[in-house]
Amino acid sequence: MKKLDSSFKTIKQKLHEAGFKLTPQRELTVEVLLEKEKDHLSAEEIYLLVKAKNAGIGLATVYRTLEILTELQIINKLTFQDGIARYDLNMSDQKHQHHHLLCLKCGSIEEVKQDMLFEIELEIEREYKFKVKDHRLTFHGLCKNCIAKQEGSEG
Repeated sequence: MKKLDSSFKTIKQKLHEAGFKLTPQRELTVEVLLEKEKDHLSAEEIYLLVKAKNAGIGLATVYRTLEILTELQIINKLTFQDGIARYDLNMSDQKHQHHHLLCLKCGSIEEVKQDMLFEIELEIEREYKFKVKDHRLTFHGLCKNCIAKQEGSEG
């Protein structure tokens, strides 16, 4: 709970510094994002969770809140192979976003926190005279659960 409180205070401060108020609707949206931090939810999924907490909130309000949070780089908007935009909290102090493992069978998404591309970035900067500001990397494959199911059905 302490991590949630700390993250909530950080988000509230970022909104305030950018001139936005933490309205009750924004607060509920942020609350859902913090509670479901590892789930990479779509706007519709976030909306349904927010609506379950307050039936009076509209989809457009959730979309606007997600746009503001994305602009302020509080969340990242990610689009995977299914074409659905998903949202991911950006609460780390790391230079880059984390990477993702996307299961092609069940669609699960797992985060890779380590930034393993530092040496490659340096090489790109040297070779191409290109200053890397950020990168996104998604590995496509099969998750451990789908591999286990596949091996179980073969045996």
